[in-house]
Amino acid sequence: MAEATVKPWGETTVVGKPTPRIDAYERVSGKAVFPVDVILPNMLYAATLRCPHPNATVKKIDVGKAREMPGVHAVLSDADPEARAVGWYSPPAGATQMMSRLFDPHCRYEGEEVAAVAAETQQQAWDAVRAIQVEYRTQPFVIGMEEAMKPGAPLVHSGSNQVAAPREIKRGDVAKGFAEADVVLEETYRTSTEIQAPMEVHGSVARWDGDHLTVWDTNQGPFGIQSGIAKALNMPLSKVRVISSYMGGGFGSKQEAGKYSVIAALLAQKTGRPVRLFLTREETFLCVGNRQSHIMKLKAGVKKDGTLTALELTGLGEIGAYPSNASVGYQIGDLYKCPNVHTQELMAFIHAGRQRAMRAPGYPQCNWALEQMMDSLAEKLGMDPVELRLKNISTICQLENKPYTSTGLRECLTEGARVFGWKEARSRPKGDGPWLRGVGVAGGMFGEQFGPPATAIVRLNADGSVDLNIGAADLGTGTKTVMAMVVAEELGVPLDRIYVENADTGTTPYSRVSGGSKTVFGDSPAVRSAALEVKARLLEMAAEDLKVPQSDLVFKDGAVTAKGGKKLTIADLVQPRTRQMVVGVGRRDPDLVDKIVRPFATHFAEVEVNTRTGEMRVLRLLAVQESGRVMNLLTYRNQVQGGVLMGVGFATMERRILDSTTGKMVNANLHDYKIPTAKDVPAEVTVLPIDPHDTECSLTGAKGVGEPSTIPTAAAIANAFYNATGIRVTTSPITTAQILTLLAERKAKG
Repeated sequence: MAEATVKPWGETTVVGKPTPRIDAYERVSGKAVFPVDVILPNMLYAATLRCPHPNATVKKIDVGKAREMPGVHAVLSDADPEARAVGWYSPPAGATQMMSRLFDPHCRYEGEEVAAVAAETQQQAWDAVRAIQVEYRTQPFVIGMEEAMKPGAPLVHSGSNQVAAPREIKRGDVAKGFAEADVVLEETYRTSTEIQAPMEVHGSVARWDGDHLTVWDTNQGPFGIQSGIAKALNMPLSKVRVISSYMGGGFGSKQEAGKYSVIAALLAQKTGRPVRLFLTREETFLCVGNRQSHIMKLKAGVKKDGTLTALELTGLGEIGAYPSNASVGYQIGDLYKCPNVHTQELMAFIHAGRQRAMRAPGYPQCNWALEQMMDSLAEKLGMDPVELRLKNISTICQLENKPYTSTGLRECLTEGARVFGWKEARSRPKGDGPWLRGVGVAGGMFGEQFGPPATAIVRLNADGSVDLNIGAADLGTGTKTVMAMVVAEELGVPLDRIYVENADTGTTPYSRVSGGSKTVFGDSPAVRSAALEVKARLLEMAAEDLKVPQSDLVFKDGAVTAKGGKKLTIADLVQPRTRQMVVGVGRRDPDLVDKIVRPFATHFAEVEVNTRTGEMRVLRLLAVQESGRVMNLLTYRNQVQGGVLMGVGFATMERRILDSTTGKMVNANLHDYKIPTAKDVPAEVTVLPIDPHDTECSLTGAKGVGEPSTIPTAAAIANAFYNATGIRVTTSPITTAQILTLLAERKAKG
């Protein structure tokens, strides 16, 4: 059903309410089967030998002893033709061949795959891995992006450590804009590399049935994984099935096929038995992704009245050992109205694990720089930071010169300031030591929301129950519940009579990866369209059964009511009982061509800092989110709170540490790599939705919330730290050691 012919929702009875998850019992009771839980009859266990060096060539590998170990059924390495045939990693533009093999003899980072073993038990597999003898020729390495770009630096690949041509955004004339400015500031900001660290580690279980391959894989989009595995093994899609009905978090790191899936498939083929290959927690810190670090030199010009005149960004990011993509310039070009903008970004190869998407890739890094700069400009002008931002609100997407379907940034700022008590908090004394208090604000937006293709199938059974069939993965975010609520809203069927099947390439329709805050935005319109088609067919059938014009019928609360008052439930209708099923197929309409859909956010933070010990505590956070219609208030709050807490980690503790002498990651575990726990986050995290009543963004009026909820948090905390101490922290994370150093430097300067 075409979206253009459907009226937008007004008041809703199911959608928007705080609704527990339809699979909550399965999740909390342990009945839900995650890929890591899959145990198949006659299954073997696999383990992977990984290179311990940041840059080394495998001169010789001896797997003879490993093959003779108890329980071992297969050893796979680059010496095996089936492994050598597998190419990996897309090359930069202009290259003609894949950049790596499955077990590439040239290992370009610590953790790169060298060989794998399948055995009767996990312990036997690891014993055999340790028995493999490898002679490496180690080579010089480079682990810093600035060093990588210097002449004579060790090369990750032949030619240059520069990944590709510079990325640029250009609008107006920045030189002219700076000349018109009354205040011009320039600062260099740095962010550290973060690791996604989802609860469920990466991995797969692979089984062959003849020439058909089934893979239970923990991922964010089974169709993308299916495509990646099929391409690697040179198989048709029809012979590869990927199942991922449950998965334990990804945060972007599970959007693409991993080598582990293909290794498991090859070992299963080699042994004729199912093979389970899941990574250890320590392995996941090395080889399945990160949010890369950035250096951002930002220059900004503003007039006395607060009008921005120019923004100029020069950025450098580290991409790891193989190509990936995460630009940081978008918000510079579009968050605030500015006629003159120029961004130029370079990415550098280094000898470390490759970047993968991590919740709003590139956006928190840019926000760290831009939103601290906005506060610095406000201070120079003697203007309130909220007022400066309000002065520069844009109602159009400046990068595409098209209006937004809605923009709630102004409301996020004004309502957030009111609820937070911004003016009162700013005017309070900061304290007389050693504990000082401060408050900060940061705005943000997310610029990548992917729509179609998305298809949903709604099957209404003769007894009035419903089967909903969707391809989207549920990352633990409540996707299945939201989609069931859409069906319940349209058909009046109770949620406990709706069954959702999802994320199985063998049984569900195609959907894109659950990333880019696209799932509700992209898939819920398809679900509503399918439910509307079922409703339309029911009315046709009821009109025939009742011998009345269809225009005299109304479908509401799961029943058809005629003008005269006669009411028939679905079970009362003859044709649905005869057919046993009424099927509706819904598809997401193409994205708008004349308008742009974007979600916005503003976060407020209050912190206290001990000037003697360097300790910083985040006391409270307010997240104001404009993500269109709230579909499930409970899930919405959970999503935003999760995003905010990841922002706390980005701001205060998370960073990958590579040893300059060995090139190895020294904190590749959950003991030394710090992520926020219940003791590290504020007890008061408030979520305030802003609903612009957007009837154009999609058939359900919802925009994305998963990623915009983490973008402004760190910058708001950094601004609050400055408000408390008068010290600007330009490098994330804000650690105790850094605070003490900065306090000592200020004291030394007098």
